This record gives sequence, C-alpha cells and structure tokens, in this order.
Amino acid sequence: MIVRPRPGFFKLLFVVRGTILPRVLPHVLGVAALATLVVLTLKQGYIRLPITSPAPLSLLGIALSIFLGFRNNACYDRWWEGRKQWGALIIEVRAFTHATIALLDDGRAELPVVGRQAARRLVHRTIAFPYALAAHLRSQDAGEAIGRHLEEPERSRVLGSGNRPNALLREHQLELARLLREGRLTDITWAALNERVHSMMSIFTACERIRLTPLPFAYTVLLHRTAYLFCLLLPFGLAESMGWFAPVLTAMIAYTFFGLDLLSEELEEPFGEAPNDLPLLAMSRTAEINMLESLGEPQPEPLRPKDFVLG
Repeated sequence: MIVRPRPGFFKLLFVVRGTILPRVLPHVLGVAALATLVVLTLKQGYIRLPITSPAPLSLLGIALSIFLGFRNNACYDRWWEGRKQWGALIIEVRAFTHATIALLDDGRAELPVVGRQAARRLVHRTIAFPYALAAHLRSQDAGEAIGRHLEEPERSRVLGSGNRPNALLREHQLELARLLREGRLTDITWAALNERVHSMMSIFTACERIRLTPLPFAYTVLLHRTAYLFCLLLPFGLAESMGWFAPVLTAMIAYTFFGLDLLSEELEEPFGEAPNDLPLLAMSRTAEINMLESLGEPQPEPLRPKDFVLG
C-alpha cells in the first residue's frame, strides 16, 4: 500500500512512485508513435483516411469508458472488502487475546505472564494466525514467522499442513476443548472463546473467497481488447482534424484507458504484493505488537514504508 503525505497540486502531476505510469508508459508511447506516423504519412500524401470524423470513435469511447468504470468499481469493491475483512481480523485477535488472558488468569500472576502457559500458547498461536493467513493468500511460505510462535510438536503439525491458517484454528479448538474438559473453562467461557475462533474462520474463508473468485475472465478480456483496439484506431480518427496535435491527444486518451485497465487489474487482487495492494505483513506485525504487549513480552518494531510502500 502507498503510504505518503499527499503531494501539492503541481508535485502531484509529476509523481511516479506508486502510480500506474511505469506500467502503462510503453503502451502510451507506442500509440503516440503510431499517431505520429499516421499524421506524417497523411501530410506527405501517402495515405487517405476513410475516417475523417471522430464521431464514430467517440461513441465507442463513451461506451468503453462506462464499462471500464463498472470494472474499476467492481475491482475496488474487492479491494475494500479485503481491507474490511483484515480490519475485522485485527479486532477478533485482539478481543480473543484479552478474553483469553482474563479468563485463564488465576489472579496471582503479574505481567509478564508467569504460570499461565495455556493462555500464552493460545495468544502466541493467535499471533501466528495473521502471518499464516497472509502467506496463504500470497502463496508464500513464512514458516519462520509462524514457527517462532509455536511449540513442538504443534509446530511440525502446523508447518506440515497444506492449509496452515486452518491448522492453527483447529489447534485452537482442540486446546479450548481440552481446557473445558479439565475444568479450566466453564461452558460459558468456552463458548465465548470458541465464538471468536469461529469469527476468525469466517474471515479466513471470506479472504479465500476473494482470492479464488476473480472477475469473469471473458469480461476482463473483452474490455482489455476493446481498450487496445480503440486506442489503435484513434490516430486514424484524429489525424485529419487534429493534425500534429493528434499524437498528444491520443497519448492522453490512451493513458486514461490503459491506466484504468491496468489499475483495475491491480486492485482485483487485493492480497498481492503490488504497491497498491493491502499491507498484510504490516497489519500482521501491528496485531503481533498488540498481543505481545498484552502478554507483557518484548515487542518488535512496527514495519515502516520503503519508498512510500508498506508491505
């Protein structure tokens, strides 16, 4: 995610880092070069254009802009839904941590937690969960970040699982059931903690749904092809009426349409590692700091943006 103060009006015109410009620039320059070639050959009398009015292309441009707007809104909805799910996850892990420490505290131990190994195991397992979920959504390993919060043989079971977030929640429920059988939890306190685990499972499943259900491929291909076809035909519609200004106007329009197309593609996958994707590791680190503080244990430093990008 791009994290930076909003630049001033003129500086905003020249910002490159975090924008779509580096990806779209080769396509824009290609269209501008085509427009220059069309105008040059037209001026030299080498060609005669069948399209002398931009009106037909204007109709196509209006329709294309509407559909690109629809796709951009749909992709942003996916990005925002992912952000809401991770916000809800931070709420759940904090609430689970506070409830676990309060319900399993014998009232005698001072911070840092001494003698409350069950609470400590539950909290450290909860710390591992956001890291496991982030790695799962990004198809990464993150075994070290997960494993340092687990004890053997649980560490081997979780790291050997094909779905580590699911394995962590299963370990949670098994331990809560054991604490209930041992009398450390009552039916009411067990139900309260188990409900938090179910909420984490719901968030995990919702994130998987977003990741595994992209926008219909045919819809994406149709808009992508139409945008490129429109921008390639545009020089032939503008060369006669605009002259040497046609390459400039063509480049501006191509930047808008190509930029919207590529930006939608980036927002469609909110859990990726592109600059505009969600900062899953930073949010996981924030949750870790909060939970370790609740345990009275040393906390790591929060992640800082690198070149205005928070990972």
